[in-house]
Parts: sequence; C-alpha cells; structure tokens
Amino acid sequence: MNTIAVNPAGTVVASVSVDNHVLLWRLSDRRTLATFKHSSATGCVTFSVDGKHILSGNEDYVMMISVSEWAVVHHPKILAITTARDACIDGDLSAAEELLTQDINTDANDNIFYSHRSFVMARKHDWDCALQDAMKSISIQPSLTGYISKGIALCGKGHILDARAAFDVASMYTDQDSQITHFLLLVKAIALFDADQHDEASLLLKELITGCPNADTRACHIVKAYLRVQLGIKALDGARHDEAAEHFTAAANCSALSSKSDMDYIYEDLVVLFGWDLKSLWLTAHQKRCDALLRAGRLQDAVKSYRYMMDTSDDITKANCLDWSNAFTEECSARILSNGDAAFAANNYDMAIDLYSAVINLGCTLSNIVFGNRSKAKLGKMLWEDALLDARKVIELDPSSHVGYQLIHAALRGAQRYDEAIHAFTIMLSKLDDAPEAQIRDLRQQYIRPSQAGDAIQKVVWNELEYAPIRLLNTSAGLLCDRAAQINTFETSAEYKELLSFTTKHSDLQTERIKDVVATYFRCVLLSHRWEEIEVLLHDIQGKVVYELNGLDGIVKLQSFCKVARDAGYRWAWMDTCCIDKRSNTEVQESVNSMFIWYRHSALTIVYLRDVPPSSQPGVLARSVWNERGWTFQEFVAPKVVIFYQNDWSLYLSDRSPNHKESPRIMKELEDATGIVARALVTFRPGMSGAREKLQWASKRATTVQEDVAYSLFGVFGITLPVIYGEKKQNALGRLLQEIVARSGDITVLDWIGQPSEFNSCLPAHITSYTTPPRILPSLSEDDIHTQVSSLRQTVPTDLALKLYEQLGQLRAPRFANCRLHLPCISFRVTEVRRKYGPAKEYRIKANGLHELVITTEQTLVQFSRARPIQQTFLLVRPWDRYLLGVPDFAEQLDATDNTESVKDWTESGSPVDDSQMDDFDKFPGDSPIEEETGSRALRLMVRLGQPFDAFLLAQQRIGEYKRIASDYNIVAQVEDITSVDNMDVCRVEIL
Repeated sequence: MNTIAVNPAGTVVASVSVDNHVLLWRLSDRRTLATFKHSSATGCVTFSVDGKHILSGNEDYVMMISVSEWAVVHHPKILAITTARDACIDGDLSAAEELLTQDINTDANDNIFYSHRSFVMARKHDWDCALQDAMKSISIQPSLTGYISKGIALCGKGHILDARAAFDVASMYTDQDSQITHFLLLVKAIALFDADQHDEASLLLKELITGCPNADTRACHIVKAYLRVQLGIKALDGARHDEAAEHFTAAANCSALSSKSDMDYIYEDLVVLFGWDLKSLWLTAHQKRCDALLRAGRLQDAVKSYRYMMDTSDDITKANCLDWSNAFTEECSARILSNGDAAFAANNYDMAIDLYSAVINLGCTLSNIVFGNRSKAKLGKMLWEDALLDARKVIELDPSSHVGYQLIHAALRGAQRYDEAIHAFTIMLSKLDDAPEAQIRDLRQQYIRPSQAGDAIQKVVWNELEYAPIRLLNTSAGLLCDRAAQINTFETSAEYKELLSFTTKHSDLQTERIKDVVATYFRCVLLSHRWEEIEVLLHDIQGKVVYELNGLDGIVKLQSFCKVARDAGYRWAWMDTCCIDKRSNTEVQESVNSMFIWYRHSALTIVYLRDVPPSSQPGVLARSVWNERGWTFQEFVAPKVVIFYQNDWSLYLSDRSPNHKESPRIMKELEDATGIVARALVTFRPGMSGAREKLQWASKRATTVQEDVAYSLFGVFGITLPVIYGEKKQNALGRLLQEIVARSGDITVLDWIGQPSEFNSCLPAHITSYTTPPRILPSLSEDDIHTQVSSLRQTVPTDLALKLYEQLGQLRAPRFANCRLHLPCISFRVTEVRRKYGPAKEYRIKANGLHELVITTEQTLVQFSRARPIQQTFLLVRPWDRYLLGVPDFAEQLDATDNTESVKDWTESGSPVDDSQMDDFDKFPGDSPIEEETGSRALRLMVRLGQPFDAFLLAQQRIGEYKRIASDYNIVAQVEDITSVDNMDVCRVEIL
C-alpha cells in the first residue's frame, strides 16, 4: 500500500496499492466499499473538502472521480455516527438507550441526543417516551431528526394526520439535498406502513421509484421488498397462504435483493431506525415463500421455489438455513409423496410423475422409494425408457432390493425387450431368495420361474395344436412346417417371449391369457377348393419358399392363397393338396379322420371358386361345381367363418363382410344350390343326430376317388374309421353306415330306395339311394288315439298288451357284427307271393296278420301260396323303433345339443323336454297331471302299432339268416287286426 486518505467525516478511508488499485474502506468494520483501477502507477490519493470526490494519480497524471460513481453511499446528516449506533445495529436497545441517556445527562441541551433516543424508544415500541423525546428535541432546536422522530412516534401511536404533518415539516430541514429528501420519504413510507397505512406507503414508494430520477431506486426496491415480506408474514399468520405466497414472491423477485449479505452495511440507517434485518432479507423472502406455498398446498411451486433458492445461495447462506432446509424438505416430501401416491392410485400418472419428480428435486432421503414410485407411474404412462432409467436408479441406491429389478422387468417388457426382461426377472427372483427379511422371502412364493412358465405355455400349445393339421404353411416365410417347426417358430417369436415375460406368477397360469395368446398365434386358414388336373404336392414345396416357385397352375393358386391369408393377418395356412404326405398311410389315415375337426377349429376357411369369374352376378356361386363335390360339403358346414373368392382372388359379389355365412345373399344361393336350409348350413353340428337327413344332403355329391364318398362323411357323423383306399365304394359306404346304425340305433338309415349293397343287403350300394327324403306316414290325432284306446280296453286282455309292451321294451338297438345286421323287429310270415300281370315286376304279397300289399322290385321272386308252399321263408318285418314305447331317448337329446352346453341350459326345470309340447303318450310315467291306469301305455302302443308302417321284405338264405329284397318304392304295410296280438312275432333277425 503506497498511501491512504481519510474523508472529512472520518468514516471512510481511501488507499492506493502497488497494483494500481484505489480501494475505499469503511473504518467501522474495515469493509471494502469500492475499487478503482488506474491504467498506470498511482502514488497519491485525497478526498475533496465536501467528501464527495476522490483525487488520485502520480506526478504525471491526476484523476478525479465522484465517490457516488463508486457506489459509496453518502450517509445523510440525520444519523451521524454516535456511540449508540453500534448497539442499535446489534439490536441491543437497552444499551443504546443507556448510552444516549448518558449523553443527555452530559449535555441536556443537545437536541440530537433526544431525537436519537426517540428512535430507540420507537424501536422498543414505547411510543409515549419516543414522542416525549421527539418533542423535547424539537423544543430545544427544530431539526430534521427531531421531526422524523416525531413522525415515527406519532405513527406508532396511530396519529396518522399528525405524523404526516411532522414529516412534511421535516422536509424543510433537508437543505434541498435530494439524497436526504429521498431518505426522508423512505422513512415516512416505512412509518406509514408500520401504522397499517399499506396503500399509502406503497403509493409513496411507487412515486419515489418513478418520479425521482436521481434517487436511489435500489433502496426503494429494497424497502418495497421488505414491506412485502411483512405483508406476507401477516397473511401467513392469518392462514391466508395464497396471499402470503404472492407477497413473498414479489419480494423474492426484487432485483435489488441478493443472496449476498452486504446490503445491511449500505442501508444501516434503516437498520438503526427500524431494526430491519436486511442482511437476511433475501433468505427470509425465499424461505417464507416456500413455507407459504407449502401451506397453500401448491407443492410443486414450493419445490421449484426451494430449488431456485438453493441453486442461487452461496455456501454460507446454505449453512445458515440448514435446519430450516431439513425441516422443509421433510415436510414437503411427505406431503408430495402422499399426493403422488393418491394420484397414482387414481391412475393420474402425469400428476404422479410430476409430484414424485418434485420430491426427487428436493433431494429426499427416501429417493430410492420415490424413484421406484415414479418408475411405476411412468410404466402406467407407457414411458418405458424413462421408467427404465428410474428403475436402474433404484438399483443404484439399493442394490440388494428386488424392487429395482422388478421395475426393470416391467419396463423392458413394455419396451418389447423381452430377453432382457426375462433376465431381469430371474435376477429379481434371486434377490427375493437371498433377502434377509423373512417377509420379503415369502414374496417369492407367488412367483414362478421362466422355465415353469415355459412348461405351462408348451402344454397349452400342444392342446391347441391337437386340433390343427400336422403340417402348416407359414404365410410369412412361405415355408411348409411340420409340428416341430411350428412350435420352434412360436418359441422364437416376439409373441412367445412377451407371453413368457408376462407369465410370472402362479395366478398367471390360471388365467385365459396363455390360451388366448397361443390360440391367436396359431390361428389357421384352411382352403376349400376343387382339385384341378395339376396340383402342387408335398414334395413340390418341401424345403422351398412357395413365393419363389414358378410354373404350374397349382403353384399360382397356392401362392395366392398364402398371400390372401397373410394379408388378412393369419400366420398359418393349410391346403390339402400339398400339406399331406400321401405316401404315408398313417398320415393319410389321420388326416381323413381329422379333417372335419381341422376345418371346425380353423379361424377362417377360404373357398376358392375356379369356375366363378370376376364381377359375377348373384347366382353364379349356386352353379359352381364346388357345390357338387363330396369333400366340399364338410369343408363348408364344419368351419364357423367362411369367405368365398372368385377365380381372380377377389371377393365374391364384392362382399366384404367378415363371414359369408352371415351374408343373406350368399346363403340364399347355397340354400338353392344344395336344397339345404341356410340355417342348417350355418348351425351344423357333427354327430348322429338327423343321420338320415345328413345322408340325403350328401347324396348328390360326387368324388374322384370312389371311397371318398364315405371317407368325406366321417367327420360329418363324428366317426373315426380306418381309411382303406382300394376297398371299393360299397365297402367304404357300408362300414360308414353300419357304424352309424351301431352307434346311434337309428333305423332311418335303413330307409332308402335303390340297389342293395354287397356289404349288407339292408344298406344301399350307392349314396344316391338317399336322395329321396324319408317317407313320413300320417299319424293319428290325440282324439283318435283316445277313442281307439277306449275300444281296445274292451277287446284286448290287459295282460296280453302288457306282455307285448314288455317284450318290445326288452329289445336292444340294432347292431352290426361281421357285416351282419342284427335287427330287432316285429315279423310277419309271408304266406303268398304272386306276380301281377304287366311289364313291371310287381308282386302281390300276403302275410299273416297284415293286409295284402303290392311291391315293385328288380329282383325275381319265387311265387308261392298256402296251396303251393316252398321251403324258403319270406318275412315282412317292421324294424323296431323304441320311440313307440313313449320313453324319451336321452342320448339323442344330448347329442342334439352343442358340446359346450350343459343340461342346465336346456330348460329352467332341468329337463330338455317341455311337458307342454308332449302328448299324454310321450310323458314320463308318473309325471302326467292325470295318473294313467296300469296298462294304458301298453294300449297306446298297440294303437300306434296298428298304423301303417314301412316294412322290409326279407328272404331266407340259411337257417336264421336273411337278405333284404330291395324295392323300387317304400313297402307300406298295416296289420289287419290290432287285437290279434298273437300274430305279432317280436324277434331279432340276422340280415346278410
């Protein structure tokens, strides 16, 4: 330091250092007030006489600069340095009062001492003493400090008008010094504010800022900020939290405030007069704003304010507010966490994320929990990558916890990074296994390992593929896949990995999700079409990409089919020409017996109509040869969803409905073409029910391979039989029909017209024999039945009627054994056969107990009569129908219902038969409202036996063996006298 100089007031020192700097110091605390740097070496410095300027320089150069430009505050004369000043600044008002009292006792005529003590007494809110000292000061000598002290004291006592007058008079003693005047007005504004004249004080400050161009506006802003803090404190005390927050925000936003702690030295006069803590004003404004926002429930705003305060605070300030900071963050975090959890529970994920983020910004000590909660909320918003970052933060903060890996698993799963997700899940399980807390280890019991989930999925896959073809075409890859390849494709797919990553708990194994995913993945499209002369076979495409093949017409059809299926969203397709290894008898056997089931369980069946051109008009489908083929019958009735395509693979009739079985126009065409009611086509169910009608539906269809006439109907009747190509049509059809009769006992299958089969004479040689609908004979009305029952009571012994009823009731259903039909029946011995004259082979037949009848047959019959008997026996038999007993056939009723229905779905009472729809004959014994007498049911049976019936003419071959004589028309017979029970021979006939 080269030299120093002291200002005339003895309060400030200017020093010149060797580094060419001139520094201004305050003597009271040795604090640097300003610094100025010369461009060259400086050797001297001095103050002007009035202390407003500094001159510095050397022998070659002298500079004069205004002290005010160096931000040195010129202290007004109203508060010259006294011995009590430091005590006032330190807040030791008693010491200040004592010192000033000593000064007064030393010199009782010094008006300044009295005005200064008035300031101290005002600080102590002893307004009477303050006013008394102010008046004493003025009485000794009117002065600026005297009237200021009087104004402050009067404001304190609430005498606002008198206080204004005192401040007005004080302005007369400013010597027209703008700085003193400005300071006076600031003091007046503060005093008015303390007297609850807030509006007036604010208006005065506003005018000071805008109307005094040379005024210290920073001082005005600081005062304004301090007053807003006081208003905020009052509002906060009054629980007006939003209002308080507004005041504190205004104060905190004051540009004159700083986090530094130097402003109280510049504005010490305000500290002396009013005891303001200007040093912590900035910190107070920010802390109070945080508290007010917290109390107002504006938690996120509170966090933002807190973060701003901490980010702009220096280390000293942070240290000074550490206790407050800890208390604030703890309370704020607890509130925000609670609100965040509530928002998360209400699925308001955006709010939850914002609230959890606010807690994290506070630096909460439970940040691992908060990061976890925020990760869950982000998962709810499907912000997978963001959730993943938070989950990893959880692991970073608590590596031993399973929660972080659980969240990582969920986030990776959502991001479709399934392999990584499964890996994270495996780590999670290990964390649960190794957890020291028993409660955490117990959580492990609810989870399953990925290998367990894989086993469960594989089981569902096998169950699903049980109803799928053995080989399938992958429409995406264009490759033919066997079962192993299908499963491998699934297990390497995103769908499988997603399912595996989602199947984590034992409860997941019980849900339908696995079944749904597997069923959706393996949805298959089957093709129904007429084979052309050239078709693609298995060896043509095996190991090749079908989309890359060229040449045959069949290739184009195959490629088009696969593309249509693929474009419709189906991964798998099946076409009978190339997806069956016809060189393998085992595979052909399985395929034929399973084909109906495959079509039944297909997601879609596409019908390709080669002979239907584009833009065809309605009616063309009905004329398509597709309606005449044997296999296409089951291929249409089996699937639930069918779509027809024309030969250019455009939709038939441009019908874009998802299922043409629901298209009235298309179904009407098919009804006309097949003669089958549309509803029957749509609601078709396989099985034995309505066997004769189903045979009639199939009777007009043809197949290229003769055995396929029967094989194509295996699935229609729900039958599984050996497939023996080469056995010939009659044998194949015979095996089918004998199985139907044997399993159902339905004798309507024996109702046909045409040539007998070599398999068995009771069966037709050709399926076309079923073209004629079954004959329906007229039935009696209920009144006629009652009349005849009443008549029989008088003529037929009850014991004979009961005996016949019991005999018929004991007959078993018809059955086949070694191609022989064992037929339960009522037989009537033929006594006479005579040919009628004419070209047709018509024969007059007489039998014991029957009216004479005429039959037409291509076979030549031996003529005989009672007068000219022969050794060969001929019988007319009535095949026994158990329905005549009046006992319901429960097996048929169950077969008539869908497999998915239960008995309880039939009727409310649990019975599949509505009593109101049964006549008395049909009702169960004991269930009738009117109890029938014993034998009544037997008599009703006899009435029915007396009605016309369809009979078979049998010719004896060997003892006990017969053959059926086929006729060109139904043989209708009727008993002569129903009362002649003895003529009815109840027996079981063996027919070859």
